Amino acid sequence: MSTDGTGRTVQAVLSVIGLGGLVEQPGSQGHCDCERAIDDRTLVVDASSCDGRLAAAPDCRESVVDFLAEHETDSIVVHSNGVKYRYDRDQTAFLGAAGRFVELLGRRDEALANDVARDPLGAARGLETRVDEVGEVAVESGLLEAVEDVDAYADVFSPRVGLEVANSFVDRSIDDSARLVDVRDLETGSTGRIYEREDRLPLYELDVVDLTLAPAQREAVVDGYEAIAEGWVEGDRAPSRAVEFVTDDPVDPVVTSVLEKHTEGYGILEDLFADPAVTDVYVTSPVTSNPLRVELDGRAMETNVHLTETGAKALASRVRRTSGRAFSRAKPTVDATASLANGRGLRIAGVTDPVAQGTAFAFREQSDDRFTIPALVANGTMSAEVAGFLSMAIERNAAALIAGTRGAGKTTLLGTLLYEVTPDIRTVVIEDTPELPVNPLQSVGRDVQALRTGTSDGPEISPADALRTALRLGDGALVVGEIRGEEARVLYEAMRVGANTNAVLGTIHGDGADEVYERVVSDLKVEPSSFGATDLVVTVQAYRTPDGRRRRIARIEEVLGSGDEIWFEPLYELDGRTAAPTGRIDRGESRYVNSIAGPTEEYADVRQAIAERTELVGTLAEDGRTAPEEVAAAYADRG
Repeated sequence: MSTDGTGRTVQAVLSVIGLGGLVEQPGSQGHCDCERAIDDRTLVVDASSCDGRLAAAPDCRESVVDFLAEHETDSIVVHSNGVKYRYDRDQTAFLGAAGRFVELLGRRDEALANDVARDPLGAARGLETRVDEVGEVAVESGLLEAVEDVDAYADVFSPRVGLEVANSFVDRSIDDSARLVDVRDLETGSTGRIYEREDRLPLYELDVVDLTLAPAQREAVVDGYEAIAEGWVEGDRAPSRAVEFVTDDPVDPVVTSVLEKHTEGYGILEDLFADPAVTDVYVTSPVTSNPLRVELDGRAMETNVHLTETGAKALASRVRRTSGRAFSRAKPTVDATASLANGRGLRIAGVTDPVAQGTAFAFREQSDDRFTIPALVANGTMSAEVAGFLSMAIERNAAALIAGTRGAGKTTLLGTLLYEVTPDIRTVVIEDTPELPVNPLQSVGRDVQALRTGTSDGPEISPADALRTALRLGDGALVVGEIRGEEARVLYEAMRVGANTNAVLGTIHGDGADEVYERVVSDLKVEPSSFGATDLVVTVQAYRTPDGRRRRIARIEEVLGSGDEIWFEPLYELDGRTAAPTGRIDRGESRYVNSIAGPTEEYADVRQAIAERTELVGTLAEDGRTAPEEVAAAYADRG
């Protein structure tokens, strides 16, 4: 088995995939001429001219066993024709036992040593009854124990597989008891299969398009990756130009897409988030021991995907580069955003040493900036009555908190409500991590200025400084993206000093007004009298249906009282699956509705305005006019 087939040595191959630090072992030529190297107790094998599967390649097995006779390793990675196979501890231990047998046997029986190295399963069958020194070596080395109850190499070797340039492996073995319940074709060309399993989380099995490539296509991907890594091809359309550069053939769109995913994209994350039902992907450290997990329609699932250590480090480097934020031992946490190749936005939270054992991430889809209030009516998030009320409340300068648990849709609703601010009103958005739809709002004529805050060293400003800056940037609506600390005092200071001549809005964790009050007053140390400046608490929920996870507005409560005496009354609350009016507004009992009446208006006039807005929003939803541009046109006479 010669390595001349691709013209790459182990060192070159490893350099391409980011493992250039491997130290090649002296005299590393094995029986089949596979090149072998050690990297942090992992045996890396270049088997360029064979398929690299240890279950089916006796020459490769012999080369690996001969190496393990002299070295202790925890895992094996075999590179073969653009594909890599990872064998973990248990599989490595099987060949390690054969290696120890070869080492202990020494020169006593070289023919037997060669047989065990090449075919440990077959050769060991004749050793079970031997009572001589060879039999003792078979027991002492652990060879007999390793082959016990093993009928075929396929029972032992089920490697994780990945494209050579990928920073991940997939496990293609499926438990016999798993039951296939769904197949999902993804726009990346990969396929997702969902299996139900007894006493375990469901399995999201990713059949990645990378592993369907023909050998010539894999070679084009690997060589194109090297061309980009070495700087031979740069600039726009680098993946397609790299394919042309290394093949001299017309561009293969599949090859280009795979290469783009692994050079300009986020690798295997592009495949997982190509499923529109996947909302979260979790990378748990240590990454080589833990498969990626996903949330799909609100259900936690295990995947068959493992990142490599190099993959985790590459993600960390990319987050640093794209966010401009530190992420290292000195600052071992990071909060950032990213955009996938399909345009889907992600929010990224990461941790690394010393607060975690290695690097870990949580990737979560960002709120959809295409939503408007009519769109949320059309998809069942809220009724037209709720939408009409909220539209009028924002237009008439409500001080409102959007509350809910994690993943309930708080940021989505907040971004949607910003379209209800009239075009003549300036809006200043204060955020730590950009998530609100600033650019889409500007594209439909809204005057929105974003301020980015932070508490780390660097060119960021604190929430308190952001507030002072916001008040100098013009009278208008004030929005605090997420209230979790100093932002609470910022928001309530704005309300207290009368900065809410126009709307003041923010999101906060909590299920209902009582929980929000407890969090703001007890945890965030805001005075009860200051909390009384809040007009409304809007609670959103995520819930499950037979068709998957849905979101809804569950309650709208008005804040009543003064001083330390604060209480809440529901204006809308759940009636079945959606929130419905409680009757408080219709009975003339809402203090908030009374407070937003203009100088020449009565309570009944506000009720009529809410009814008219409800009719408008409902009509837009029914007619399918829910895009930001269409809603902005329908609202043109406001303000």
